[in-house]
Amino acid sequence: MDYVIPPAPIPAVPVIGGKDSFPVRRIYCVGRNYAAHAREMGSDPDREPPFFFCKPADAVVPVAPGNTTETAYPSQTANYHHEVELVVAIGRGGRDIGIESANGHVYGYAVGFDMTRRDLQFALRDKGRPWELGKAFDQSAPISPIVPAARIGHPAAGRIWLTVNGVLKQEGDLADLIWSVPETIAHLSKYFELCPGDLIFTGTPEGVGPVVRGDLVAGAVEGIGEISIRIT
Repeated sequence: MDYVIPPAPIPAVPVIGGKDSFPVRRIYCVGRNYAAHAREMGSDPDREPPFFFCKPADAVVPVAPGNTTETAYPSQTANYHHEVELVVAIGRGGRDIGIESANGHVYGYAVGFDMTRRDLQFALRDKGRPWELGKAFDQSAPISPIVPAARIGHPAAGRIWLTVNGVLKQEGDLADLIWSVPETIAHLSKYFELCPGDLIFTGTPEGVGPVVRGDLVAGAVEGIGEISIRIT
């Protein structure tokens, strides 16, 4: 097939243990999935149905193990925030997936940053408008290489943390997720047909805060990996 303009490259994330990459189709993000973070955002952490927002696939910024990747401080914000998250990579698609079978749809896991223009997000939220300007911008989804579930299983607990210039800012445990990974997959698949190539950012623990140009932001999830970016 011929195109009237050259097609964009397929966004992809490297996979640990080989030369292959994981092609990214969509990025779904779960909002306020840790109780302490929900409270710091001014919300009730009760177990209400999860809600989601999306980022474009080309927002991903792959970060190689042991490397620090430069990412740009975005325009039109004076309050740029870090959020470290467990990322789920979907390898087998489906609709109305059951909780008991959800892990069978997971290809692997990674560490990601849901970078946020917090001032724009709050301004839009307060007017009842979509969050895209605050969440779905260029380079807003740095991500570590994906570790296949066949290699590490399906972690339901483990420390997750983030530092800025070596100072601990966020810390939690995957066991503290309000909605577990299988529950999140089951709920999301009621509204969308999940497909191979989808990524799910599962939410961030408390301690989100601002970063400025020059800051070194590093995060990790126990047993999965680490990620490091420099804000430029």
